[in-house]
Amino acid sequence: MSAKVWLIGAGPGDPELLTLKAVRALGEAEVVLIDDLVNPAVLEHCPQARVIGVGKRGGCRSTPQDFIHRLMLRYARQGKCVARLKGGDPCIFGRGSEEADWLARHGIATEIVNGITAGLAGATQCGIPLTLRGVARGVTLVTAHTQDDSSLNWQALAQGGTTLVVYMGVAKLAEIRDGLLAGGMHADMPVAMIENASLPQQRECHSSLGAMQQDAAAFRLTSPAILVIGEVAAVAQPLSMARTA
Repeated sequence: MSAKVWLIGAGPGDPELLTLKAVRALGEAEVVLIDDLVNPAVLEHCPQARVIGVGKRGGCRSTPQDFIHRLMLRYARQGKCVARLKGGDPCIFGRGSEEADWLARHGIATEIVNGITAGLAGATQCGIPLTLRGVARGVTLVTAHTQDDSSLNWQALAQGGTTLVVYMGVAKLAEIRDGLLAGGMHADMPVAMIENASLPQQRECHSSLGAMQQDAAAFRLTSPAILVIGEVAAVAQPLSMARTA
């Protein structure tokens, strides 16, 4: 049997947002390496597989990336169909391209299966369109957590004219606020802070750039959460009401 690893995006949490291709790949998998943020309900599509947890979460003890690489390689070289199951999309802050490149250099074929990213799903569940004619021409996805702890180009982000969706930013709200304010974004820019995107326990806190840190503290915002910063954050539609009805 030819060795192969599927790098699968499990989506933001709602198991019904899994793609048909992801379901098919999981049905073929003999070994599944699953991240912490993946909804365990997704595993109903691979009851035949051996499931191994390889969690990575900010502030928690994480599985070393080198160990994950070696696990994928070991099982693929045994001729097993391996699925690496990631929250959201493998190529949006998910190391999908890094893992595909590493496996290719070791002679292992890979296929990436896209998943819906939390920024999109969370905003939609709040009734927020990330792009909107006359309001936002584009959307920029950024992570507040960088490998080398370097700062983002806040001035460029503040003046880019796009909706900002910030991942992994709960612990860096003050830095995000101060950077964008210094970059020229006004303090009353609407902000939506969305916790547990797409899950039944999703919560939303609407605020402004200047007030988001104290509002998040009062709301007791916790990870995983995404921030939507831009004029569209004030354009919430009744969809969010329908979700909680």
